[in-house]
Amino acid sequence: MTQNTPLSSRLPLPSEDVTLRVRSAAQLRARGVSAAQTSAQCLPGGPWQQILPGVYLLHPGPPTGRERLHGALLYAGRPPVSARRAPARLAEPGYGPGEEDAYGEAMVTGVAALALYGFAAVGPLGALHRIDVLVPRTRRLRSARFVEVLRTAVMPRAVRVGEVPVAPVERALADAVAATAEAADVRRLLTEAVREGHCEPAAVVRELSEAELLGRPAVVGAVDALPAEGRAAAEARLYAMVREHGLPDPVWNVELRLPGGPRLGAVDAYWPDHAVAVELDARAPRYGVPARRRQAEEDPQWAAYAAKREQLERLGVTVVHLTPRKLREAADQQATVVRTALMAAADREPAAYVMVLPR
Repeated sequence: MTQNTPLSSRLPLPSEDVTLRVRSAAQLRARGVSAAQTSAQCLPGGPWQQILPGVYLLHPGPPTGRERLHGALLYAGRPPVSARRAPARLAEPGYGPGEEDAYGEAMVTGVAALALYGFAAVGPLGALHRIDVLVPRTRRLRSARFVEVLRTAVMPRAVRVGEVPVAPVERALADAVAATAEAADVRRLLTEAVREGHCEPAAVVRELSEAELLGRPAVVGAVDALPAEGRAAAEARLYAMVREHGLPDPVWNVELRLPGGPRLGAVDAYWPDHAVAVELDARAPRYGVPARRRQAEEDPQWAAYAAKREQLERLGVTVVHLTPRKLREAADQQATVVRTALMAAADREPAAYVMVLPR
């Protein structure tokens, strides 16, 4: 592009693609649009507007939620030197650095990230007044207008929601909780995260602990309710697994007992004709104990699980141990494990007779 190229042919035109309607100063320069020309386009009544420092909206109307999101990432992103020096012909459709380079390491977090994940508790993206963006601690960047810049010493691995880099659910949730004062709002966020299967209670508690949020009064009650929410969600996934994979119907949530003898313990599903039991490991996360001590100490609840399993297996009952995470991430594999245990029943010695009682 030469000095004699008309300005009108250099300027990006409005597009259906949101990433082309919002451009950074660096992207415009790569297109051949100077800073003076950009300023002229942003004069009152002009076709463009500056929505953030160094970020421009290429139409005169108010930005949409997606445009604000893209603008926030452009503002917080820092392209590598190679991307900033790349000739315009290397980018599609000729507007400068590609989007992934333009975002650098920046990623959306907090309530805006939860909106992208589909959390009902936060509402639509377009209704949010603030977009949190996570950047490395070494970045010298201030919050501006609707963008809140959050710094961290260790950047998590971003998750792509569409084409948008987003913090993992647990991290986004912790950042959202940090900015939420009302206990009811915190409880809604944490409950939805577990109930809708976005993450497991232990992962939520671990992230809140690392963010030093567990001591907040608004967080304490909500965290205490997470194990029950996690168990309810895991039970729903277990029911769905049995139904969707055509497994025989078990008896649900029962207690096993020897006739005239001691209680053997409760199980989540039991197939009496096959002597196969399924037990969910929905233990409460032990967030008050440091990780090294958790490894060194015996978990009393886990010890009880193990003792019950050993006693049932001595009686000929096969116990399949499932975790909520396995059910959420690999239900097909877990259904295969249960089906294999049921099929193997014909080749085992008959199990001792046990009574099946309502739980």
